[in-house]
Amino acid sequence: MSDAPTSTPATAGSSALQTTPLNALHIELGARMVPFAGYSMPVQYPAGLMAEHHHTRTAAGLFDVSHMGQLRLVGADAAAAFESLMPVDVIDLAVGKQRYGLLLNEAGGIMDDLMFVRREADIFVVVNGACKVADIAHIQATIGTRCEVIPMPEMALLALQGPQAVTALSRLAPGVEKLVFMTGGHFVVQTGSLAINVFLTRSGYTGEDGFEISVHSSQADALARALLAQPEVKPIGLGARNSLRLEAGLCLHGNDIDAGTTPVEANLLWAMQKVRRTGGARAGGFPAADKILAAITHPAPGSRKRVGLVALERVPVREHTVLQDLNGNAIGEVTSGLLGPTVDKPVAMGYVPVEFAALGTRVNAIVRGKVVPMEVAAMPFNPTNYFRG
Repeated sequence: MSDAPTSTPATAGSSALQTTPLNALHIELGARMVPFAGYSMPVQYPAGLMAEHHHTRTAAGLFDVSHMGQLRLVGADAAAAFESLMPVDVIDLAVGKQRYGLLLNEAGGIMDDLMFVRREADIFVVVNGACKVADIAHIQATIGTRCEVIPMPEMALLALQGPQAVTALSRLAPGVEKLVFMTGGHFVVQTGSLAINVFLTRSGYTGEDGFEISVHSSQADALARALLAQPEVKPIGLGARNSLRLEAGLCLHGNDIDAGTTPVEANLLWAMQKVRRTGGARAGGFPAADKILAAITHPAPGSRKRVGLVALERVPVREHTVLQDLNGNAIGEVTSGLLGPTVDKPVAMGYVPVEFAALGTRVNAIVRGKVVPMEVAAMPFNPTNYFRG
């Protein structure tokens, strides 16, 4: 879950863009800043996207994702209320566990994808930066009478990702190594005489082991500097964040999923637990449930599906590229695509009719008038390395 970065450099002193608590650090480190979800954000540092991508895959990369929205849902009815907005199991989620969720509109389209954690006193939610204002307003309007909806604009968010992330973070916060993928807890990060209280989860958006760390804005800079002082850690920009997530087969809201895409089309049925499906104990009860549940068992004629694609020639295939069948008929388009730095081949996601969605199916992409053959492929393109214990 993330927003798509733009490629236009941010103008110095632009009053239209917000900055994160790490802005001074980004500038100090020589980052190239771009407009991103209304913020001035680092797209890359002097080492460059490729080096940053490979460093995250082999060591540990630190990302500033403070543009994301954080909020708390509080009250005895919070879990049931939140579950009414999504086709996922919230009620049965145990304390300390994290889950991926899909916030749906009345047509069953994905308003946003998000992460949430059941905690002792609340449900902690992280939404995408470009959607956070609308998300919070929607949640408040729909379930605000059933629970407290408390935005957390005072909090920053950092992501430490990569196979050596746990080594680096456990020096500063002993005990984090005991967490497994999609669990979280409160920890104290000790840096010199400063004790920094954080809430973190063992999760991320790169396909690697790692952590997402919620910290008060007043202590975000100190936390980032403490992490960057670890020998395994380097700063990573949004460009590498995008290439890492695509190799991991993870959706980008606004590209691969949006308010006009249902979970069935998006091939995200794994995020819909059995308890919310037909025959489950709490089947339905979410927006457009009848439509979505019917589409699972009886796909409508002409329905489409998100698939992974690999180019059979060394030509990157970017978003919005038209996809054709082998007879030259337009059948869909690419939603994300690039030359994967780790897999060393052009990879992409896109939507095609269900009859073209089987693994191994050949389609053609039209890149600057040239036919580039592609094949429907399994995702993730690069094996994930989540720590499951």
